[in-house]
Amino acid sequence: MAKTDPATAFTPYPVPRFSLPSSDGTTVSDADLKGHWTVIFFYPADNTPTCTREACEFSAAVAEFKRLGVTLYGLSKDPLKDHDRFIAKYGLKMPLLSDETTETIAAFGAWVEKSLYGRAYMGTDRSTYIIDPEGRVRQEWRKVRTNGHVEKVLDALKALIG
Repeated sequence: MAKTDPATAFTPYPVPRFSLPSSDGTTVSDADLKGHWTVIFFYPADNTPTCTREACEFSAAVAEFKRLGVTLYGLSKDPLKDHDRFIAKYGLKMPLLSDETTETIAAFGAWVEKSLYGRAYMGTDRSTYIIDPEGRVRQEWRKVRTNGHVEKVLDALKALIG
């Protein structure tokens, strides 16, 4: 049984198994995350206002993530061709993973029921995960509000990495 991290009161858990195509032309799997710190932010859709703001804010901080030795990915259910246009339009500096089946999104617990104007539907919960070099989720944020979020993630990484 995983022990609660006293610094965050969060109980680490193993990353779900996955293998997804990446906008950089590779395939990224849970096994590829081992050996280094990783951040994956899940977002509902390319080219929507809030998702664009979030992706651009993460992209603007890529140098800081790299300085900490952290690999950064965005993930949504959009196909790679949409990711390619999104990256080109906004000059995004991190690869985006495509989960068209939503299996990985669901495995992380981020495929949730949402409601818009009283209509229920399934969608991606805007969430972020810090994954340690052993392949365990060490911190997560659900129902993310984008204002100041990237700074919170960086602060948590600094506390975890030391």
